[in-house]
Amino acid sequence: MKGLFITFEGGECSGKTTLIKSLVTYYTNLGYKVLTTREPGGTPIAEQIRNVILDNNNVKMTGKCEALLYAASRIQHVEEKIIPALEEGYIVLCDRFLDSSLAYQGYARGLGFDLVLNANQFVLDYLPTLTVLIDITPEVALKRLGNRPDKVNRLDAESINFHHLVYEGYHKLLDLYPERIKRVDGTLSEEKVKEATIKLIAPYLEKLCN
Repeated sequence: MKGLFITFEGGECSGKTTLIKSLVTYYTNLGYKVLTTREPGGTPIAEQIRNVILDNNNVKMTGKCEALLYAASRIQHVEEKIIPALEEGYIVLCDRFLDSSLAYQGYARGLGFDLVLNANQFVLDYLPTLTVLIDITPEVALKRLGNRPDKVNRLDAESINFHHLVYEGYHKLLDLYPERIKRVDGTLSEEKVKEATIKLIAPYLEKLCN
């Protein structure tokens, strides 16, 4: 495909959305075609599934149900939005993707990486070229929730132990996929995080242009 698929991962309130917004401005100003999207969501059908997953009323949702809903949302998202954009030469910046399911459902929910990968088999041919992991501990990141109490969803409200497991899960993935997943220190200033991410992306853009 002609485009470049980059995903951004990290625990709740790690700064992914803020980083993506700044990168959109940066790369658009350089003349690139940039598409931003998110998971779960990104398309009308996927957004409806997102509402079910994150609804605070759905406290009885099982881990397996959660994992399969994410997978269903993801395949719709990939086929309807991501693949067409890549074929048109866009840089696609996606807030979360498969690695979120591996960290949250596979590791923190205890379902195992293999089960989650099997559930997502339809998208395994469309993995990102680069995944940027914003590395910040749950204690530091979750303090930011105090500034947006009206936006706390079902996963935000999980126990601190759960968020620690997610954090551990992401570090397991760093070890498993070192060529694809690259770490950025999430405790740095927004500008420093942006600069570090741009350096990570640069070699992939050079290949794209060549």
